[in-house]
Amino acid sequence: MSSLKAQSPTDIVVEVQPFSMNPLDKDSKFKMIMKQSFVKNADFSASRFLLYKGKSSIQLAQLLTRPAHSIINQSFDCRLRLDTRRTINGDGFGVGWYENSDPKIPNDDTPCIFTSVTPAWNNQNLSRLAEKIKSPLVFAHVRASTSGALSETNCHPWQYNRLMWMHNGNIAEFHKIKRILQQSLREEIFLFVQGNTDSEWAFALFLNHLDDPQNGTFDHETLKNAMLKTIEQLNTWADEAGITETSLLNFAVTDGCSVVCTRYINSRTEEAASLYFSSGTSFMEYKPGHYRMIKADKREDIVLVASEPLTFEKADWLTIPTNTCLVITPKLNVLLFPIKDRFHNAERTKRRKFPTTPAS
Repeated sequence: MSSLKAQSPTDIVVEVQPFSMNPLDKDSKFKMIMKQSFVKNADFSASRFLLYKGKSSIQLAQLLTRPAHSIINQSFDCRLRLDTRRTINGDGFGVGWYENSDPKIPNDDTPCIFTSVTPAWNNQNLSRLAEKIKSPLVFAHVRASTSGALSETNCHPWQYNRLMWMHNGNIAEFHKIKRILQQSLREEIFLFVQGNTDSEWAFALFLNHLDDPQNGTFDHETLKNAMLKTIEQLNTWADEAGITETSLLNFAVTDGCSVVCTRYINSRTEEAASLYFSSGTSFMEYKPGHYRMIKADKREDIVLVASEPLTFEKADWLTIPTNTCLVITPKLNVLLFPIKDRFHNAERTKRRKFPTTPAS
């Protein structure tokens, strides 16, 4: 199997599809597009996740609770999942945030994480905290279990020193490769894992591809390379174990400065779990529950990545193409790299050129 490679960001392309998520728009073009373009197993992933990175801190409530299609509402009202057997993300949730994303400030470089096994829509502590906490970098995740028991140790995101990780999807037939994954890990990383999900073990594998995850400093290229090696290794073990089911690997990781995430499936024909991004200068509520991304100029002061869009505005969101690695640099450049492995298929989606925006 050939190694995974990421194409130059000057060659990146993005599938752009207008859509409507208005619940009153039952015959929307968006729903027709979803039915036509997503095939079997397109989004059988159970969870939803969201991440925010901005030059300024945002109140968590503006991401988690206030938008009409916030991630909390997505926990019981997923619009983009084809697996109608699992319509509820009620197996716990987690929120992680950094008080300050400047690595030069001592004792302020690790994330705070709040998890619970209660449904996100019914947790008063989450609602109270979201109204008071502000952060320039936020990870949020609502879970419908595909692997692992219902416990706080199995709730995303997870933390290792500065690093924070979450996953939407599943590693197919994980039990067949779990032991070989564990045996590949350095002792300190093996002992770090507290839960029993495929997602947390994937995080451990990612950490194992870093020279010094406990004390090291990372640029976005280092994090991206470790992410690609993680996917490559999982594919190699799946081949060796004779696994034919597809894995959905929408991973996200951050060190508090850079963010790397993937939309990935080990298939040349099927679509990965849904993933979108939006960027602009401010994320504004223009009427109760309704937000839009404001683009006052060419600057990128905010970047949002989400399993499902938070707004009903057609122009706010771009689809991240299947089998793509998205990088948000410390200066808020957004870079999209097609993942060049044997599952890469340039004709899988309708595409158009997408220029990267330079940092201001």
